[in-house]
Amino acid sequence: MNGDLRHLLFIYALQNAVKHHGTPKKGTVIGLLMGRHPEFRDRGKEVGAMVQEVLLEVEAIPQSERKGRLEALAPELIDELSVTSGRSRDLPALPDADRGVVMRFAPNPSGPLHLGHARAAILNDYYVRRYGGRYILRIEDTDPRRVDPEAYLSVQEDVDWLGLMITDIVYQSDRLDIYYRCCRDLITIGAAYVCTCDPGRFRELRLARKPCPCRENPAEENLSLWQKMLDGEFVEGEVTVRIKTDISHPDPAMRDFSLFRIVNSPIHPRTDATVYPLMNFSVTVDDHLLGITHVIRGKDHIANTLRQRYLFDYFGWVRPHYIHYGRMSISGVVLSTSGMREGIASGTYSGWDDIRLGTLRALARRGIRPEAVRNAMLDISIGETDISFSWENLYAHNKAIVDPEANRYFFVPDPVEFMIRDAPIHEAKALLHPNDPSRGYRALTCRGSIVIPRDELAGNAKRSMLRLKDLFNVRIEETDGHPVLVYAGDSLEEARKAKAPIIQWLPAEEKLPCVLHGQEGDCTGFCEPRVAEEIGNVVQFERIGFARIDLHTACGIEALFLHR
Repeated sequence: MNGDLRHLLFIYALQNAVKHHGTPKKGTVIGLLMGRHPEFRDRGKEVGAMVQEVLLEVEAIPQSERKGRLEALAPELIDELSVTSGRSRDLPALPDADRGVVMRFAPNPSGPLHLGHARAAILNDYYVRRYGGRYILRIEDTDPRRVDPEAYLSVQEDVDWLGLMITDIVYQSDRLDIYYRCCRDLITIGAAYVCTCDPGRFRELRLARKPCPCRENPAEENLSLWQKMLDGEFVEGEVTVRIKTDISHPDPAMRDFSLFRIVNSPIHPRTDATVYPLMNFSVTVDDHLLGITHVIRGKDHIANTLRQRYLFDYFGWVRPHYIHYGRMSISGVVLSTSGMREGIASGTYSGWDDIRLGTLRALARRGIRPEAVRNAMLDISIGETDISFSWENLYAHNKAIVDPEANRYFFVPDPVEFMIRDAPIHEAKALLHPNDPSRGYRALTCRGSIVIPRDELAGNAKRSMLRLKDLFNVRIEETDGHPVLVYAGDSLEEARKAKAPIIQWLPAEEKLPCVLHGQEGDCTGFCEPRVAEEIGNVVQFERIGFARIDLHTACGIEALFLHR
C-alpha cells in the first residue's frame, strides 16, 4: 500500500464510505490512519487540514462507483469489509416487498437512543437495504412532557453513529394541522366524539362496559366542542377526544380509547399548541400518509396494532404489514431514560455517555463499534421468542473489528515495585501488533527496577520462576519473609520448561499513572508512556483486555475497559 499521506487518507475515507453506504466519518478515518500508520502521529495538524478536502472528494464519487474504486486502489481493504461485516445474514423475507419497502424508525425525543432502540432501528435498516426503498426517521414528539429539546440533536447523532440509511426525517410536531384535519373527518363520520366526562367517572363506566353520555352526542355538537378545544376554551383534564370501539371488548383498554387531549404545561419547544394527538392516532395517520409498507416493532405493541386497526378501518385505509418481535431483556446497564436523567442530575452518572449506562453514546465511548451492534442485532433477528441480550455476542463481534486495529501495550494494575537482583540493563522490543510488524515496536528499557501486578506473586507462590514478557526470566526467592526477584537468564525455552507464567511489567523509570474505569469499578496502576498517543483509540492492554483511551490529564491516563 502506498505510504503517501493523502493517498492513505483517501483510501481509508473511501473504505469508510463503502462500509456505511454514505458519508465517511472524519474521526474514524483519522483513527484508522493513526492506528495503522503511527509514523504520521506527529503530523496531526497536517492530517486535520487535509482530511476535510479528502472527505469532500470521496463524497463526490457516485455510490455505485465507490466499491470499484476501492478495489482498484486497495483490494485488501475490500477483504476487510467482508471480514468485519460477519457472516451472511438472511433474515426472513417480508411479504409484498419485491417492489421495495417504506420503513420507519420512530423514537421519542426524550433523551439519547439506547441499546433497546437499536434493534428496531437496525432491523428496519436491514430490510431497506435488502429491498430498496425509503427509510423514514419519524420523531414522535406530540407529548410535550416527554420532550427533551437537546434530544432532537442527540437522536440524530445516534442515528448517524449507527449508520442508518435514512432518506427522510419527519417531525410529528410539524404535522399537527394534518392530525386536526383527520380528527375532524373522524368526528364528522360519527366515529369519534368529544368527551367531557370526569376521567374517574369515565373509567367506572368503561369497566362496567357502559357508554358515557357523550358518546351519543350528534356530530355537529362534537365538531363544535372540537373547535373550542382548538380555540383554547378548555384546559388540561377537562376534555378528550375518543374513538368509538366495541364497548364490550374483553380488554377495557380497547373500549373507546383516547385520541386527543389538552396539554397546557410544559410548553412544547417547537410549537405553541395545546391540543395533541395520542400515539395511536398520530402513528396511524402518518403510517398511511407517509406510505409505510411494513412495521417492525416489539410484541409489546400488539395491543397498539389492534387499536390502530380501528382507525385504519374507519378511514378505509390499507394497513401496512406488521411484524412483532419478542421482548429483549438487557441486563448490566441502566436503560430507563428518567432514571438516567435523575442520575445525571444527582451526580451519580457523569452524563449520557457514562459507561454504566446503556445509551449508544456510552457504548461508543467505551469503544463499541456500530458494526458490532448491527451484527449482534441481526443475529437476534425478528423472532417472536423473548430473549436476553448477549453481551458476549456483542463483544465477540466488536473484538473481530477492533483486534486488527488495536495496538498492544502493558498495563500493570495494583503495582508493586521490585529491584531485580543481578539484572543486566536490557531493552525489550515488543511489537505494537503481533500480526502487523510494519507498525514497528515499542521499546522498554529495564535498568533493574520494575513494577509488576501485586497479585502475580500471591497467585504464583508455588512457582519458582516468572517470565517478564518480551524481556527475561526472574527467579522468585525469599529474604526475611519477603519475596525477592533474581535475574534468571533470557531463555524463553527454560521459562516454558519451568511452566513459568508470562506476565506484564514496566520499568520503574518509565511508567505513566493510569486508571482503568470499568462498569463495576475502577482499577489503578501504570501503563506505558506511549499510551498517551492513543487518545480516542482502542488498545489492547496485554493480559487485561481491550480498552479505549479516554483522557490524558496531569494525573495520567484515564482508560475505559471495553472487553477481553
